[in-house]
Amino acid sequence: MEQSCHAGTVASNAPTDAIHSTDGGRLSSARIALLAVCCAASVANVYYAQPLLDSIARDFGVSQAAVGGVITATQLGCALALLFVVPLGDLLNRKRLIAVQLVLLSAACIGVAAASTRVALLAGMVAVGLLGTAMTQGLIACSAALAGAGERGRVVGAAQGGVVVGLLAARSLAGVVTDIAGWRAVYLVSGALAIAMLVVLSRLLPDRREPRERIGYAALLRSMASLLRDERVLRVRGAIALLMFAAFSIFWSALVLPLSAPPHAMSHTQIGAFGLVGALGAAAAARAGRLADRGRGEATTGAALVLLVCAWLPLAFGNTSIALLIVGIVLLDVGGQAVHVVNQSMILGARPDAHARLVGCYMLFYSVGSGLGAIAATMMYARAGWTGVCVLGAGVSVAALGVWAATLRRA
Repeated sequence: MEQSCHAGTVASNAPTDAIHSTDGGRLSSARIALLAVCCAASVANVYYAQPLLDSIARDFGVSQAAVGGVITATQLGCALALLFVVPLGDLLNRKRLIAVQLVLLSAACIGVAAASTRVALLAGMVAVGLLGTAMTQGLIACSAALAGAGERGRVVGAAQGGVVVGLLAARSLAGVVTDIAGWRAVYLVSGALAIAMLVVLSRLLPDRREPRERIGYAALLRSMASLLRDERVLRVRGAIALLMFAAFSIFWSALVLPLSAPPHAMSHTQIGAFGLVGALGAAAAARAGRLADRGRGEATTGAALVLLVCAWLPLAFGNTSIALLIVGIVLLDVGGQAVHVVNQSMILGARPDAHARLVGCYMLFYSVGSGLGAIAATMMYARAGWTGVCVLGAGVSVAALGVWAATLRRA
């Protein structure tokens, strides 16, 4: 595949040397690690607010029920990014686009930290969600475009591993900084990190030019519908992703309900610590990417979806056994992250000229699945308790496995 993710001629050899190793143009491990770190720092912006809601509610004098609008605003920004910003990576010079996004992200974080009204706060959260998501998905698409032949899965897997680490570390970092200097300091720190990324990526990314499709912005957005219609791998992998992320959301949206009630009666801090178990998903993401590079993407998907189905058996006993709950979380996260990376590797290999749009389309399946899963989880818990939630999650996971098996036969 073509080696550049940017539209520009090489002004010098330095940027190219910075991004590639000397082995046949392959990305060096150090550069892949830097891309993963930048993915982690970018995605963290979407999750910082979750453990800060109590502090934000007190600061702005709103109820805990109403302060949930902060999360809604952030997710609105995510959706806007996937629809209207991420596709720009196929139209504009990505290095310059990333630079502009980082400057705006830093400004948005400062805006949240300085917000004195609810309207200003919500507007800032929309901007943080939009720019954090745009940066994350743009970097994943860029990583795929920079990867050498036969290493796309490895590079995308490392970038996705960074995303996993970032979303897990965001909650812990936000808690520590808030305890030391208050919740507003979290966004000041994030703004500073965005400027640091600007410096690093300006040296890390090459500035090559390559022919691009001459297309207007409106036509670019319309072409996303064409990709969904024409690219079977995007539809198939998107359907699997929708069901897989719905299963994820069913579990994590309902988990707080049984653990906060007797006999566990855990605090929100203790419940949040279960998310750290998901760090194993980062290792699964990297391994799955390597298997996809070797042509084993379908087999990896099948095995990972079996793990996803099996996870719900130990999870069903979470009310009585914390050990089984942890086992179930490990199986759920390892299986889910493996599927996610293989999906991206296969989708991004379909159209090298449309990486950004493909990522945007794919992540829309994620957004729909996550939203439907969250709604279904709370409704099911109210009617049938934790057992009902686990039955629902297992059913959705079996459906994902069924979609994979049916489409595999057709292929």
